[in-house]
Formats: sequence, C-alpha cells, structure tokens
Amino acid sequence: MRFNKNVSILATAGLASAQTYTSCNPMNQTCPANPGLDQSTYFVDFTKGAPPNSSWSAASGTTINYGSKGAEFTIAKAGEAPTISTDFYIFFGYVEVKMQAAPGTGIVSSIVLESDDLDEIDWEFLGGDGTQAETNYFGKGNTTTYNRAIYYPVSNPQNTVHTYAVNWTSSSLVFSIDGTAVRTLLYTDADGGANYPQTPMKLKLGNWAGGAAGEPAGTVEWAGGATDFAAAPFTMYVESVSIVNENPGMQYVWGDRTGSYESIKVIDTAIKGAQAVNAQESASSSAVSSSTSAASVSKTQSGSATSHKASSTASSVTKIPSPVVGLASAKSASAANSTTMKTSTSSAAVAAASSHKNGTTSFTNSSSSSSSAGVAHQTTSEASTMNAATMAAFSVFTLAMCFWML
Repeated sequence: MRFNKNVSILATAGLASAQTYTSCNPMNQTCPANPGLDQSTYFVDFTKGAPPNSSWSAASGTTINYGSKGAEFTIAKAGEAPTISTDFYIFFGYVEVKMQAAPGTGIVSSIVLESDDLDEIDWEFLGGDGTQAETNYFGKGNTTTYNRAIYYPVSNPQNTVHTYAVNWTSSSLVFSIDGTAVRTLLYTDADGGANYPQTPMKLKLGNWAGGAAGEPAGTVEWAGGATDFAAAPFTMYVESVSIVNENPGMQYVWGDRTGSYESIKVIDTAIKGAQAVNAQESASSSAVSSSTSAASVSKTQSGSATSHKASSTASSVTKIPSPVVGLASAKSASAANSTTMKTSTSSAAVAAASSHKNGTTSFTNSSSSSSSAGVAHQTTSEASTMNAATMAAFSVFTLAMCFWML
C-alpha cells in the first residue's frame, strides 16, 4: 500500500492509519524486539464477535462493529479509515483472509503484511472495480519503481466473500484466490532478494478512501477517481483470519541492521521488565559473592583479619544498585568486583609497609591499623636492643670486678 511517499504520516489520523509507516526502523537504529506469535497456528472468526483476547489493536478513530458477515470496516464520512492490526508478528508462514471488499469509487479495501523495516505484502481491492484484485510487494520501503503490482480476475469482490491468501517463505511468495495460486514471486526475482519481503511482519486489515480530497493526483487516479461521500457508507466485511506461523516464538530479535531474514533470532521465552532486572541483579550478586569468597581465601593465606574486612566493605560499595540498566552495567560490576578481589589479596602486605589508599574508609582504616601495628613492632624491637646492650655492659663490669678481687 504505497502511494504517497512524500508524506509518511498525514495530518488526519484516520488517513494516516491507511498509509504504511514504521515507528522504529531496525535497519537505522536499535529497536525493541518484535513480539512474536508463540504458536504455530492462529484463527479468529469475526462472525462470532470481537476476538476473545487482545490479539488486535485498532488505529486511532477506528470503530469496528460485528455482525453475521463478520467485522465491519465502515467509512461513513470523509476522514475515516477503519484499520486494525495484529499485536503479534509472524516470521514466514501462511495467511488467509475471508472477506468482502467495500464498494464505492475511490474506496480501497486492503490486506497488508508489513515489517518494521517496511518489507510489505499487499492485497488491494478498488471499490469501483468489480472484476479484479491487485497483488503487490515492497522491500525495505523501496519505491524507486511502482511496476510490481499485478491484477488478477475475481468475480464480483464487492458483493461476494472470497478467500485471499499468501504463502510466504524465505524462498518464494505465492498469492492465491479461493485456493488457486495466481502469482508466485521468487526471492531471486525480487532484485536478487534485495526487494524480497523477509523480516517479521504484522497483519493489517483496513478500508480507506484513496479518492478523498487532499490525496495526490496519482493516488486518486489509481483508486479509480474521486470519492463521493454522499454515497456512503462504504463497508468492507472480514469473515475470518487464519494464520500458520512458520517460526513460532515469543520474540523476534534483529541480530544486525542488514534486514536479512538470516539475521533474525527467534526467542522462545521473553524476558521483560522485572525479570530482566532480577537477572541482572543476580549476575551482579554472583560477582560480589565471588569477590567475597576470594577475599576469604586471601584472609586465610595472609592471616590478616583486617584485609578481609576491607575486601568485604569494598565489595558492598562496588555492587551496582537496583535497577541495573543493561548488560554493560553488569559487566562493569563484575570488572569492578574483580579489581576489588585482586586488591584485597595484596592489601595486607602493602598495609604492613604504609597506608594503602583505595578510596574507601575501610581500606584506609585497615592500612592505619596495619601501620600502627608496624610502629608497635618497631618499638618492641628497639626495647629489645636496649636490654641486650645493658646486659652486655653488666657482664663486662662483673668480669672486671672478679679480676680486681683476685
């Protein structure tokens, strides 16, 4: 669904939802992981009412009613473009939609698969054309040409329910109508794969007015002409959606910025919020525990209780406080604790010679205590030296007296 590439988000919220866009392109910046469909199949029957879970989100200004013909996407006046999209992405697979397109000149009913880097697969139905359906695709938002669209015959799509499907794999894309394949696109045929849709996609269903006032002349022409809203309402009906996800997963993570399907990592278990913080804190605590254990070994080897106390205090200071922001912080904590461990091993020897400054009061106090112990040892040694001299002098005096008496 590519018509106005100079305006990515239109001023009117309803019309904006009908245009393709991305809020974060993983080829240009770091983006959140895509929430995946963590099951191999998905089915919803809109004739039974709204989906029983939160699998879908509605675009701004969208109101969907449900009846015997399924979900009703109704345009009652200018500016409306009812659109819903799945909250999950799929990574290759089969998508089947049973629907009846909306009538009306300039009205466009659409089935769109789209990724965050603007890979795209389209079914489009023009309200003023009751004889055919359009298939189209785009890769990485490349709109240097608009010659990819191919139309196929379909009987009265505005008054008859038909089944439109795509079978999307890493090697080919097959469009089918009522179970009959009408178009096959090979990976290599899409500019050697450069324009081949190949990254995780959301499914979007919508109805919008390509013939509305303010649309580019080319878009109005493509849509079949200007829309007469006096003839409204224009309603598209979706009976059901079936999906087979080739790569079920909780999340799809972009391994790099190439936009290649080979770079996508399928994550079976999503780690979010508090879980991530707890995991990081656990890693930090393990690092602290290792440092404390090493300090205990150092204490045994050196026989210095003061050194152990200094190591423990330094470890508690180095622990990264909660919450931990990312893996880099955990690595920094581990490195800091490793440094502490190495420092504590040699602190006793250094402290015996002089005060060891490590930026923590415990280490300074430990050094002062060790230094004081050194001074006390020195004083004892001097007293011992003085006593030895006195005894020697006394011995000489005693011998002299003995000789004198003789």
